[in-house]
Amino acid sequence: MDNDTLDFLRRRRSHPPKMLRGPAPDRAALEELLTIAARVPDHGKLTPWRFVVLERATLDRLAPLLADHVTRNGGDEAAATKARTAFGSPVIVAVVSAPVDHPKIPEWEQFLSAGAVSLSLLNAALAAGYGASWLSGPACEAAFAQAHLGIHPGERVVGLVHIGTRGETEIPDRPRADVPSLTTWLA
Repeated sequence: MDNDTLDFLRRRRSHPPKMLRGPAPDRAALEELLTIAARVPDHGKLTPWRFVVLERATLDRLAPLLADHVTRNGGDEAAATKARTAFGSPVIVAVVSAPVDHPKIPEWEQFLSAGAVSLSLLNAALAAGYGASWLSGPACEAAFAQAHLGIHPGERVVGLVHIGTRGETEIPDRPRADVPSLTTWLA
């Protein structure tokens, strides 16, 4: 039994992007995190996902474009400002669902594999001592993602994993699910 891993999973907490600071993991460290993240259930070994790494210069270039996207799609100035600051993290990894046409493995199952990659990347970053969180938002919308993140038709951004150095403030725990009320036992 790996009690250290179980203890980590019991205590893990996401770190809000506004609490992350530089430095971001360097490329070698990030490649290691991506390699760990890729060890997920993948029926048929299809690898129905991929990564798009958004480094600081790209995030700075995209922030005003995201704010413009939000405004063009009916968002007010507060929503545009929130979108602009959404790219404030030291590095963001877009996890992309890239389903493969397969006669036996449905697209929804492949999409779940991409979700598993997102959670594995989040946990790998946290276990490595970084602060991290998995979010979505207007940057995940097809129009923006295709125009600015290199997302192809038929692909979808599952989420944005924000990674950076943890801030000084301890992250308080949030209320957790009442597991017994959500569990049915069939004997």
